[in-house]
Amino acid sequence: MKVYFSCSLTGGREYEEVYRLIVKHLLKCGYEVPTAHLASPGVMEVEKVIDAKEVYHRDIEWIDHCDAVIAEVSTPSHGVGYEIAYALGLGKPVLCCYKQGVNVSKMIVGNDSPNITLDTYDHNFQVPDMVDSFIDRLRGD
Repeated sequence: MKVYFSCSLTGGREYEEVYRLIVKHLLKCGYEVPTAHLASPGVMEVEKVIDAKEVYHRDIEWIDHCDAVIAEVSTPSHGVGYEIAYALGLGKPVLCCYKQGVNVSKMIVGNDSPNITLDTYDHNFQVPDMVDSFIDRLRGD
């Protein structure tokens, strides 16, 4: 299974530890994560030298070829919102997870698409179980 992971880059990296947890867990479970580099501490240095059009086309292609999207949405991000909407438009299943108590856009939490799953966590250690539950539902487990 190929999973597109989405998270804030320019909007802030406060939840980088959670990003790493999600990606590490997905990789440990054997899933392909083309955006695994987004969870690394040095991602801003790498991404800032890539042309915006190249990033756009690369990321759209990755979403086109993924089976699902997992987005950590605690930090507002235009790009993450765009990726979620694009994936939903393609009929892809999307998990939007965020820290309990954080204000998340009503465009995300109010979305009643059957392909979007919203889940919150109190503690970082809960995140891998959320990911597993989402993927288990996709596989019909």
